[in-house]
Amino acid sequence: LYCLLRSTDPTHFSSLLRKMRVLSPLLSLAFAAGAGAFTPSPAGSQSRRDWIESAARVAGGSLLVPGAATAREVTDATSGELPDLPPAATKTYLQYRFPLQVAADFYIFDLQSFVADTDEYGAISELVAVKGARGGQGQPSRIERDFVNPMRLVGLSMPEEYADRIRESQFDFERAVSKLNKATAGIKRDLSVEIDPSAVSNAKAAWEEGRVAINSFFLTLNEATGLKDEMKVIPPPGPNQLKEYGRSIRRYNELTKKTKLCQNRGGPQLANTWGQLMISGYMQDSCGIEPLEGYFFQ
Repeated sequence: LYCLLRSTDPTHFSSLLRKMRVLSPLLSLAFAAGAGAFTPSPAGSQSRRDWIESAARVAGGSLLVPGAATAREVTDATSGELPDLPPAATKTYLQYRFPLQVAADFYIFDLQSFVADTDEYGAISELVAVKGARGGQGQPSRIERDFVNPMRLVGLSMPEEYADRIRESQFDFERAVSKLNKATAGIKRDLSVEIDPSAVSNAKAAWEEGRVAINSFFLTLNEATGLKDEMKVIPPPGPNQLKEYGRSIRRYNELTKKTKLCQNRGGPQLANTWGQLMISGYMQDSCGIEPLEGYFFQ
């Protein structure tokens, strides 16, 4: 390679030599991968400069990072089958896909661990509790706000062929949450009560029913939008569950930590309107929270 560079115009030798020094370790990796890594141009038509640039591209690409993960494609209203859906369906899907995936992250990363620990059953009861209810009025429960209401709104906007399946998934999820609440009712940390031996198994069975309902809902959305695997389904429990899910628990924990800090700073009134603020993007700007688009496409 040095001889090749030395034969060039002397006025360019110094510049090319500097490039060679930078590329040297990269080219070594490329050549180690075999001559098949490069495809020479026919009849020697490839110039020395083209050859060097080609080598740099190969050495700086997949040979350096075998099997490197590719970032997910960012989708918008022009992607997949979204242009063919009713405008209201496209708008509603794009509005709620981010918070729905965050809700699924909560279901696998947090709620699953709550179900396995009777000390956390009080926290499960809080998920279905209506806040500040007076005369039938009050803030919706977290389950209603983060899961059921988005499911309902997305379903109402979709064509009938998908709306019926979405509605069925929604009802299945609500039934599963009702069973989960029943299985964990009255059990709280430091509360001296006798725990039914079947409570944990019943709670886990209810969580599993909810998982299946969420997955059914997400699969219908992926089919309706033509965006395969965009909404990530929750794998069944097992040693490889988190790996199969493919979403970062570290980023989830960071998101929830900053979310709580921002809610606490804003007080109860801000906390009650959190769902809509997350959708609008206001909280990302004011609290330093990672943009939901970046969090979604991981």
